[in-house]
Amino acid sequence: MSRIIAIANQKGGVGKTTTAVNLAACLAIAEQPTLLVDCDSQANATAAIGFTKDPARKTLYHTLIAGEPFEKIIQKSQVNRLDVVPADKNLAGAAVELVIAENREYKLQAALKALQEKYNFIILDCPPALDLLTLNALVAATAVLVPIQCEYLALEGVSELLDTLMRIRRTLNPSLEIEGILLTMYDERTTLSRQVATDLRSFFGTQIFQSVIPRNVRLAEAPSFGKPIILYDIHSKGAEGYTQLAQEVIANAEKRAGTGTRSAHSGA
Repeated sequence: MSRIIAIANQKGGVGKTTTAVNLAACLAIAEQPTLLVDCDSQANATAAIGFTKDPARKTLYHTLIAGEPFEKIIQKSQVNRLDVVPADKNLAGAAVELVIAENREYKLQAALKALQEKYNFIILDCPPALDLLTLNALVAATAVLVPIQCEYLALEGVSELLDTLMRIRRTLNPSLEIEGILLTMYDERTTLSRQVATDLRSFFGTQIFQSVIPRNVRLAEAPSFGKPIILYDIHSKGAEGYTQLAQEVIANAEKRAGTGTRSAHSGA
């Protein structure tokens, strides 16, 4: 069974898409068959992984609204073992059209069921809002990974998100777990970043990933070249951060599986 991880935070600009794209790529490089699903109408993850705009290409919209199976939507990426369900601006319309749909919160979950045995990980890049697209992702997900920027308002924002996740767990997805909280845009040179990281670790404890994503120019440049950081500059601190994160996510999945049967070494 796939581990389905939604990358979510109601706050914008915290590194959700950067994390979704680069975590997915690093998982694939680590020999884990991975699917990246772009759930945001801005389609930034689709562009960042190397797809140019193409009005003829079918996207997540066609699955959620027209019932197209994912097998007809999935695209091969430039990274071996990484497939992509692209997005486009039509997804903005899907958020409206879903309002009157039956079982509207469960559309993505139903579509992903056919792929559960094909991928070890499915990464969902959520929009920066708690709309029906984000709700679909959180209902479909096994777990949520929360990227938060190392700034003073971060604690307030993540507390609100965790309250939302508790409500979703009570009503729509009782088995939803917290994969972890990821510190992003960390600048070890500043007292602010160090203090916020210390405060968050003391507040959330082991829910915070050991991996930290630094503020890194190469990481910021990579999307404009349509490449994940692992292909753009494997020696950068950003690549190092996301490689370490992928290893933590794989280790967590193996722990939960009990015997590590999902590891690449066991032939998964």
